[in-house]
Amino acid sequence: MHATVALLRSTDFPAIRRRGIETVQANLGYRCNQSCLHCHVNAGPKRTEAMSRETMAAVLAFVREQRVGRLDLTGGAPELNEGFRDLVREAHALGVQVIDRCNLTILLEPGMEDLAGFLAAHRVEIVASLPCYLEENVDRQRGAGVFARSIAVLRRLNGLGYGRAGSDLELSLVYNPQGPSLPPEQHRLEVEYRQRLATGYGIEFTRLLTLANMPIQRFGSTLVSRGQFGSYMRTLREAHREENLEAVMCRSLLSVDWQGWVYDCDFNQMLGLPLRLPERARVKIADLVGRDLAGNPIAVMNHCYGCTAGQGSSCGGALAA
Repeated sequence: MHATVALLRSTDFPAIRRRGIETVQANLGYRCNQSCLHCHVNAGPKRTEAMSRETMAAVLAFVREQRVGRLDLTGGAPELNEGFRDLVREAHALGVQVIDRCNLTILLEPGMEDLAGFLAAHRVEIVASLPCYLEENVDRQRGAGVFARSIAVLRRLNGLGYGRAGSDLELSLVYNPQGPSLPPEQHRLEVEYRQRLATGYGIEFTRLLTLANMPIQRFGSTLVSRGQFGSYMRTLREAHREENLEAVMCRSLLSVDWQGWVYDCDFNQMLGLPLRLPERARVKIADLVGRDLAGNPIAVMNHCYGCTAGQGSSCGGALAA
């Protein structure tokens, strides 16, 4: 696989600084039951990295002490970590809103038959990847049969109340472009998703989030192989909007990897670009309890243009209304 960090290091991306921490995003490991083309984590069935219970306890200690409102669980497939359910239980008991970044098909894996009910019982918000409403496009990007299995899981989640009008069980769907292009306008695409999924499959959801593909890890390597890396970076840079800098997720989110090392965002984590403090170059979440990070400079490289291009992109979807 082609490394892209050297291609991103030289940058003129504007300097930005942190505000207060509203979300801690914890990567519970890189193992996944899928190997998607657009994956910026390079996750897959053969990965073995997994967050320990000790590190999970450190994450919870930070969340409790800093009074963080959201714990965003990601991977790989975060549900494959053996401590996933205990972490959800403990965070829920603290009154923290838990987000599960779910690939949907994981809920059909052996041993996961009751997981959807568990998530509903603990009021976990599900952010589910469904990069298109067309079967052939999803299967091309995520693997044969993934679309049909995803639809089956969405129906099960709707049956539990997820995504239904008037329900507090939130089900967000995530769209990624098929290739090196920016996502379409989020609201317009959401209308189309609603019509297609309701008419074709009877499925409801809370909202659609559109994410730009980042030129790192598996997707970045694919761009290099196809000779498209430079042109995609030009697309991102030429679409940069200064106003999006005010809303980028790294201002209020802290990213923690499976070993407990801390980063300004999930993308920086995948590039090995750590959160930096004046007195040290690398820090673990356990060392940040009691530390105020407001005003801390955010580590940036050229991939950051992926978050400020066009309508903007973040783990919460588009930045611009």
